[in-house]
Amino acid sequence: MPFSRCDFSDTDLRVRIAGAHLGPAGLAGLATAPGHSVAWDLAYQSDTQPLFLLPFRLYRTRLPRAKSLVAKPLAVFGGELQVDGTRVGVSDWVGSQNHNWGSKHTDHYAWGQVAGFDTHPQSFLEVGTARLKIGPLWTPFMTVLVLRHAGREIALNSLRQSLRATASFTYFTWRFSSEDDAARIEGTIDASREAFVGLLYYNPPGGTKHCLNSKLASCELRLTDKQSGTTELLATRQRAAFEILTDDRSHGVEIRV
Repeated sequence: MPFSRCDFSDTDLRVRIAGAHLGPAGLAGLATAPGHSVAWDLAYQSDTQPLFLLPFRLYRTRLPRAKSLVAKPLAVFGGELQVDGTRVGVSDWVGSQNHNWGSKHTDHYAWGQVAGFDTHPQSFLEVGTARLKIGPLWTPFMTVLVLRHAGREIALNSLRQSLRATASFTYFTWRFSSEDDAARIEGTIDASREAFVGLLYYNPPGGTKHCLNSKLASCELRLTDKQSGTTELLATRQRAAFEILTDDRSHGVEIRV
């Protein structure tokens, strides 16, 4: 898409790409491919405060080069979708409005989000496990996690915590655990291969990566309050987001260009 057909505001969330647009309260557009079309016209709103996956000071530093925040957690959407001419009404769908930016993609990561658990509809999870490539060397995997639950925000996202956390992900199961003096969170996010869409991501410094994304994953979290000794289980089926960015080509997911 030539830049002459695009417009990006540098003061607020206002984006136009050809006939599609995204703003602070809604989005609309049309995408077509041979024999197929998808159109959307949606409004959204959220009264919750933005959620920062990284410690706030890192949003003003050079590293990490990729930044991420959830501008509107637990956003409520309404409007309609049209898929190949079939209308899908949208009323009170809960999701989020997110913003990612930077000079390059994180080299290898798993990212997850739950905008309302089946068991706890007002709880919100944002989690990421990533490693960076510096020259020919890879850093260890680091895991950052923020959970809003029962009126609390549990932010396990300091550099020390990210390195002490344990996590591993494969195609397509992700297990992670992190803790501080007040709480311990252990989680699993998984989905079938068929629940993923594969996208080709162009990296600003050059080259491409494969992005494998599902919005139909399941998630189970075990939250332990170390002060009271109590444990809660938060769970959802087919409502979690699960994304992997990789250079590997053996995942078996069809890549759509």
